[in-house]
Amino acid sequence: MIVTYLDVDPHEVPARMPSPYGPVHPLARRAAEQLRDELRGDPLEGKMFGVLVVEERGRIGFVRACSGMLDGRWDVEGFAPPVFDAASRDAFWPAAERELAELTNALAALDARIADARAAVDQHAAAALILRARHRERRAERHAQRASGADAHALDQQSRGDAAEKRRHVAVGVPLVAALRALEDEAKALANARAGRSRELLHRVFATYALANARGETRPLRDVFAPAEPPGGAGDCAAPKLLAYAYRHGLRPVALAEVWVGPASGGRFDGHYYPPCRGKCEPVLRHMLAGLDVEDPPALTLSIAADEPRTVFEDDWLLVVAKPAGLLSVPGKAHTDCVEQRLRARHAHAMLVHRLDLDTSGLLVAAKDPATHAALQAQFAERAIEKRYIAWLDGEPTTDGGTIDLPLRVDLDDRPRQLIDHVHGKPAITEWRVLSRENGRTRVAFFPRTGRAHQLRVHAACGIGIPIVGDRLYGIPSDRLLLHAEAIRFVHPQTNKVCEFVQRAPF
Repeated sequence: MIVTYLDVDPHEVPARMPSPYGPVHPLARRAAEQLRDELRGDPLEGKMFGVLVVEERGRIGFVRACSGMLDGRWDVEGFAPPVFDAASRDAFWPAAERELAELTNALAALDARIADARAAVDQHAAAALILRARHRERRAERHAQRASGADAHALDQQSRGDAAEKRRHVAVGVPLVAALRALEDEAKALANARAGRSRELLHRVFATYALANARGETRPLRDVFAPAEPPGGAGDCAAPKLLAYAYRHGLRPVALAEVWVGPASGGRFDGHYYPPCRGKCEPVLRHMLAGLDVEDPPALTLSIAADEPRTVFEDDWLLVVAKPAGLLSVPGKAHTDCVEQRLRARHAHAMLVHRLDLDTSGLLVAAKDPATHAALQAQFAERAIEKRYIAWLDGEPTTDGGTIDLPLRVDLDDRPRQLIDHVHGKPAITEWRVLSRENGRTRVAFFPRTGRAHQLRVHAACGIGIPIVGDRLYGIPSDRLLLHAEAIRFVHPQTNKVCEFVQRAPF
């Protein structure tokens, strides 16, 4: 057994297991802090660790687990083992890894040959440009010589010589292009073969996972995600390992927490607690928690606000409204109620020009006709519209402002979270300035120069290093996110007048 027992008063034990997606229970936090103390000083890469507080014959303790592998190993002394059947996996996976590695190496070798072939084609194309320029100059010289009465036959001979030279050069290029195309086709076929083989092997990997729950039911991993396929790494996070271990050893789960330990990465910070990811863990936990008395999870989104968007300005072409927190800007998958829908009850063709996060309050601009909509969107695309946001940071930055330039993309395994990605991310730039400091928090103004999803929230958490108060995705959840779109400035598409609107933050 790998249970670490705790000295706990009975009143500290929750009557119902708190939802893993809700606030961290004090017992789970205590266990996690003990784990962090044990790991302190180890040269770890940033990684998510989990603790599960359990009850065994009246005694309270906790079990540890990490997400994925630790130090290149699945089985680590003192930690819950992986969920998959190790013997079944070991029967084919080492050979499968070698096979995939060979295919990967073959693709890398082909890529090198393709690079050489492409360089040869490019070099030939460059030589063709030089040859074309030389022929153009000689053609001009012949034209001048003909005008001065030079020997026409000799000049015709020169012209035919240039044409022959061009044909010879083209002939040299034909096999170069053909060789490049053949290599590219070969690489495409090999990449498709590797992808197909990888899918086959992944299905075999998934078959080694059997997920139990508190009712004694066991389901295959693919069945839990059906009709979709499980994402890579599903079942390997800390939470499924912890629950599987508890069920296997007759331990009653009491409280669960996951904490990031080590250097920051992907918008996660040392010592911060995070709920299980939605993409890989939610379907797994939905099954594995069945049969336990677990508190209902908080909604992924806030309750839809009952307040109507208040009209700040309106004319024949556009509207400016103040959106309350908790109301979608446009329809979502689970809700159709939104600012745009409510505006269309009064203006049939109203279209929002931009959006605010569900949790964010503040100013939104809507157009009443397609021409105005297109003109305003063009201003956004050209970064001609100026916006100012007000927020409270959950801490005190070491500087009084600056510019954050961190590209963003969606976290495919944990939507709607966004990640910093310097390779595949889209440009995201924010200027910011401290307005005041009070009781360990900091009031700031944000001036976004781009409009990426969750840009200010990620830039606060990762660029400044301090999340916005109440940020349930990148910080610590609370009653509401303290982020408000306070001001917007743009040129009216119809009157050409500069319009500026301000709606003070309600906090």
